[in-house]
Amino acid sequence: MTYVEGFVLAVPTANKEAYRKHAADAAPLFREFGVARMVECWGDDVPDGKLNDFKRAVQAKDDETVVFSWFEYPDKATRDAATEKMMNDPRMAAMGGEMPFDGKRMIIGGFDSIVDDRAEGKTGYADGYVVPVPDANKDAYRAMAEKASQVFRDYGATRVVEAWGDDVPDGKVTDYNRAAHRQDGETVVYSWVEWPDKATRTAGWEKMMKDERMQHDPNDQTFDGKRMIYGGFEPIVMA
Repeated sequence: MTYVEGFVLAVPTANKEAYRKHAADAAPLFREFGVARMVECWGDDVPDGKLNDFKRAVQAKDDETVVFSWFEYPDKATRDAATEKMMNDPRMAAMGGEMPFDGKRMIIGGFDSIVDDRAEGKTGYADGYVVPVPDANKDAYRAMAEKASQVFRDYGATRVVEAWGDDVPDGKVTDYNRAAHRQDGETVVYSWVEWPDKATRTAGWEKMMKDERMQHDPNDQTFDGKRMIYGGFEPIVMA
């Protein structure tokens, strides 16, 4: 199944077009290295959380916007080979000196998909999630995610991806483990839901909130929903 390289970062809001151009210009190079699909999404509906949220995950300032983005690879071997090429290509070094954001606060990790449910249709909006899950609950989480994916699809989503942490390093300033308040014996999951547009996403969520299949069992301890961070994002680059 798909191997995912997931990113979350903070970009000065005034630099939106500069960031979009930077990412779009880099896309052909990433494809050359082996990236099958690259998506960059600009924060649109990113709420504050009680315990954690995307803004705190990347220490976003008041004049910055959270970006949720990912690379898709056919497998981990392709991703590892691509990473080695990126580390040794002088074109990447040149790009690194021109980034319109603070790269020190970007969080990055490799994730192995455990659910990848697709339908026909365009992608015009995305919901992004990061959540810690007990290692012992991996199969239970997958089963729950597969069930929820069907509901998302029933209400208009075009794709649901759930990816289990595989190569999630600690960072000097920020990282996924701190973002999700991960505890010992847990793994960070990176996931997203694609929608054709924001209107479909808004209508879909309204219907899902009333669907009995989405009602949470208070005795279900598959994961700690209080530490899940989420937000709605507008794709600005897809390549």
